[in-house]
Amino acid sequence: MVPILLCSVFSVTITLERIWFLRRSRIAPNYLLAQVQQLIERKELSQDRISMVNKNSPLGRILAVALLNLGRNREVMKDAIQESGRVVIHELQRYLNSLGTIAAISPLLGLLGTVIGMIKVFAVISTMGVGDPAALSDGISQALITTAAGLSVGIPSLMFHRYFNGRVNELTVSMEQTALHLVEFIHGVGEMTSPKST
Repeated sequence: MVPILLCSVFSVTITLERIWFLRRSRIAPNYLLAQVQQLIERKELSQDRISMVNKNSPLGRILAVALLNLGRNREVMKDAIQESGRVVIHELQRYLNSLGTIAAISPLLGLLGTVIGMIKVFAVISTMGVGDPAALSDGISQALITTAAGLSVGIPSLMFHRYFNGRVNELTVSMEQTALHLVEFIHGVGEMTSPKST
C-alpha cells in the first residue's frame, strides 16, 4: 500500500501542476499575434520589445525567434522557429512520462498486493486449515484492498495522462499555425529592417 499511496501523491501533484501550467491563456495568448503584427507594421521593434515578447509565454518565445530573424529568408526563419518549437514542446510534455508510468504501475502494484494476500491466505490454510475465518479474511481483505487502491490510482492517472497528451498536441498545432501566420505576415509586408538596438 505504501508505494500505491506514494504514486497517488505524485499523480495528484503532477495533475494539478499540469492543469495550472497548460492553460491556453498562459501558453498561447490569443492577443499575442495581433500585438506582434502591430509592432512590425509600426516599425516599433527593438531588442527590448522582442525580449518582452520572448518572456510573455511559450508562444512568445517562438514568435520572438521569428522576430530575431526578420532579415532572413522564409526557410531560415521557419528552421529557427522549428528549433525553438521543439524546446517549447519538450517543456509542455514535462512530467507526462512520469504520470504515464504511475498509470501503468499502480494497477500492477495492486496486483502484487493481491498475490501477496493470496499467498498469506494459502499459508494460513496450510498451517491452520480452513477453520479460522478471521485469519483467512485478513489475507483476502488485503488482496482486495490493494487491488482496489491500485486501480483507484491507475485509472485517473491514465485518464489525465491521455487528456494532457491531447492538450499538448492541441496547443502545439495552435502555436505552429500562429507562427506560420506570422512568417507569412512578415514576408507579405515587404522589405523588413533589422530590429533597432537600444
